[in-house]
Amino acid sequence: MVAACPFPYPRGTPVRILRMAEALVARGNEVHVVTYHHGDMNEPTPFPVHRIADVKTYRKLSPGPTYQKLLLIDPMLARKLRTVVREHDIDLIHAHHYEGLLVAAAARRATKHPIVYDAHTLLESELPFYKLGLPASWKRGIGRRIDGWLPRKAEHVIAVTDRIRSHLVRYAGLSPDHVSKVQNGVESAHFAAAMNGTRWRDDSAERRVVYAGNLSAYQGIELLLHAFAGACKQRRDLKLVLVTGSRFDAYQELARALGIRDRIEIVQGGFERLPEEFGRAHLAVNPRTECDGIPQKLLNYMAAGLPVLSFAGSAKNIDHGRNGWIVKDHDIPGFATAILHLLARPKLAAELGARARALVLEKSTWEQTAINTEAVYEKVLAARAGGTAGNRNAGGGR
Repeated sequence: MVAACPFPYPRGTPVRILRMAEALVARGNEVHVVTYHHGDMNEPTPFPVHRIADVKTYRKLSPGPTYQKLLLIDPMLARKLRTVVREHDIDLIHAHHYEGLLVAAAARRATKHPIVYDAHTLLESELPFYKLGLPASWKRGIGRRIDGWLPRKAEHVIAVTDRIRSHLVRYAGLSPDHVSKVQNGVESAHFAAAMNGTRWRDDSAERRVVYAGNLSAYQGIELLLHAFAGACKQRRDLKLVLVTGSRFDAYQELARALGIRDRIEIVQGGFERLPEEFGRAHLAVNPRTECDGIPQKLLNYMAAGLPVLSFAGSAKNIDHGRNGWIVKDHDIPGFATAILHLLARPKLAAELGARARALVLEKSTWEQTAINTEAVYEKVLAARAGGTAGNRNAGGGR
């Protein structure tokens, strides 16, 4: 597996790679992860992790491309991948996200191994959020071109959602037979402790609204702060809890200008801290407006039995009014009203949370993710053994 990111690390892409690899190993596969020089070095893994040499000038943990990554870190990763593939009995390369695919494609020139590409998102919607010194329209256009070109480098594509799969088939021209949906799992047992929380105790002094994840711009944190400020005008017992490994510095001025800084609690913590904070929370929020994949935080909220409020653009797996609550994208007053609505109706909120947990218990396990991934591997290797091409486009070309 190619992890062109800090690894392990508590955010979406590294979590999918870690849990998928763990589940594949548990099912008897041999997995090697090739990754950057940094991450959570204290988290043990049941598989070997191969790192590039330490680059002391690069310690970025947040997502997104940088010129240093593209020109220095990723070429180093491609060289490391070639070494690992040559030294071990590797059958195929599983590349995660676009930079992982670029690295795998560069290494494959020498190794000739088949590539499975794991599509977590689409660059057309994500790239404009990153600071690359280019106009947003240029970044969106570049992302669109990459979405239509780079996935063709793989023998098979795994898409985390139906939306990504459909887009790659329709706009990248990939054959439907060579794009499979493999959804994320979630550690439901880990979050079971949150079900015993005190969220609806009558004597609770405050109502806690929780957000768990990084604070990058694409997460919609500014929208959340504005909406929370609107809700605070109606209730004085609200607390916004941000469970994150990111710094809040970029939002301090806005929070003070909105008059809500004293109502925001920053909890520095990762995965292990989530059940405790979820158990104390009354409502979980997902303010992201654009997400072609599925935010891992959403599955975590649902596994904890929390009522979830989300903007429509990232509300994967949510059925409005049944297992969560959806607000139109960028509707800040609507988001504020929904916060108040759900907090004022504890019975409704509890029912939404219970149905959400039931859904992920049934459909979102990492073992099932591994089973579906194995099926892709077997298909790719069978095609290679039979001498047939892998990832053909709808017209039959490579």
